[in-house]
Amino acid sequence: MYWLGGHGAVDARRKALERGVTAGQAAAKLQPNRPEGHFWAAANMGALGRVGWHELFAANSETALAFYSDLFGWKHADFAPFSINAHANAMHNPFARLHQKLNADQFERSSMISTPINLMDASPIGDGAAAVVIVPAEQVASLKGMPRITVAGSASATDTLAVHSRKDPLFLSAAYESSKRAYEMANIEVKDIDVFELHDAFSIMSALSLEACGFAERGQGVRLGLDNEIGPNGRLPICTRGGLKARGHPVGATGMYQIVEVVQQLRGECNGTQVDGAKIGMAQNIGGSGATIITHILKAE
Repeated sequence: MYWLGGHGAVDARRKALERGVTAGQAAAKLQPNRPEGHFWAAANMGALGRVGWHELFAANSETALAFYSDLFGWKHADFAPFSINAHANAMHNPFARLHQKLNADQFERSSMISTPINLMDASPIGDGAAAVVIVPAEQVASLKGMPRITVAGSASATDTLAVHSRKDPLFLSAAYESSKRAYEMANIEVKDIDVFELHDAFSIMSALSLEACGFAERGQGVRLGLDNEIGPNGRLPICTRGGLKARGHPVGATGMYQIVEVVQQLRGECNGTQVDGAKIGMAQNIGGSGATIITHILKAE
């Protein structure tokens, strides 16, 4: 599997935007004649080389962040609150991987991975394990005074793995579809969510997830972080135990970690980052840069 890169990718992107060409059309022009079964990504990394899936996802996020910033007028520094929030919350999670606070200056000065994605935009891959016990709801009343946690909604949706083949590369349609179905199943509205464990593998994914799930308008997901609305005391607390960015991203165990952490919030067990009165929580796990997305909504009863 290969990636195409170089400053030509950035030049082509900017020229395309100036001509009014969509992100998807521009991306397609950067990967002509791609062989079937291979996924090509335009990345500003300056060469042609063989990479693994993690590098490929970084390249996808680089392209998404660059297009998003160009299209909606954001600066890279505007994404810092997502990572700063995650690190601050991880300080209160004994199982988090990164117990270091982060500030805006450290975010901006961190090492570049794939321009404009830097080290502080990205979650650390690592080992981890998490588990839950699922039983029929009618067989459970409460456990030692703790509320019963029920799965109120659960839905999955898919999109093309090739980002440049999507109708809109800057919209997570699978997140939109799975969250919409989960809301309907749980018989709730977006405003009813008290806490959201989103899949912040890269900072741009946080913004795109918030928009696709209905918490922000298109191009305005970044605003929630800038307006201090994503912390434990904010309008929509996210990544309250550190998220993928600071709790760590053990890949296969990540989705289960998110479920466990929502349950902890609904039981009032999150010392230091507890969301007051949390009764409904949502966890969303993403695979393939948005190709497969699963959304769960849990309720405390």
